[in-house]
Amino acid sequence: MFLDTTSRSTASEMMDDLAMEGDLLQRSLDKLDWINKWLGGNQVTLGGLQLLLEEVPKTQTLRFVDLGCGSGDMLRLIVDSCRRAGRPVQLLGIDANAFTVNYARQQSAQYPEISYRCEMVTADTLRALDFDVLLSTLFLHHLSNEEVLDVLTAASKKATVGIVINDLHRSQWAYFLFNLLTLFIPNPMIRQDGLTSILRGFKKTELQAFAQQLPLTNSRLRWRWAFRYQWIISTPKSIQ
Repeated sequence: MFLDTTSRSTASEMMDDLAMEGDLLQRSLDKLDWINKWLGGNQVTLGGLQLLLEEVPKTQTLRFVDLGCGSGDMLRLIVDSCRRAGRPVQLLGIDANAFTVNYARQQSAQYPEISYRCEMVTADTLRALDFDVLLSTLFLHHLSNEEVLDVLTAASKKATVGIVINDLHRSQWAYFLFNLLTLFIPNPMIRQDGLTSILRGFKKTELQAFAQQLPLTNSRLRWRWAFRYQWIISTPKSIQ
């Protein structure tokens, strides 16, 4: 069966309903964390962060902002890693769903380094914050191309160290393999939203086009398993 992946889909996901709450959403958040762990998705972000911070002194307290933080699983993994390395950190997770934010707070009770905010993510959101590192794990594909560029432009001007992006490669193979995988996952939200997310993902040339429009940045873009792009953007501190 032919699947046209020429252009990004504009279809909505179930998780885009910001009023959604309850057991199905909580189970879906937990299952997404499980999938990211076992398919290696977490390492795309963690590995990118390690590369970004290679030249940053471990004594420097770093301020992170995580866009579309979900259950906060990535933030907790980062705190665990930074605790082992002896690096002081402060992390803010932002998500527009109140139920999701409350669940993330519950899950992060043993992580005083992390705080959460329930808010729509826009360029104005980032302009009002001070941070060193911006994280975006499976978030950008929820935005239109115009919104992606606006958010990244604002972030590149505010982040004193850089940005780490982990998002989906839009491809027929990714779609069909995920479709096969979810035959064994009895969660309709994971299946439907996962397939829609892939069609809302990116081609390499699209991310490269965004990079060319960002101010004074140095970026590294690599394809990673499983059908992810790891995009590391270094932002010189002189950016105003």
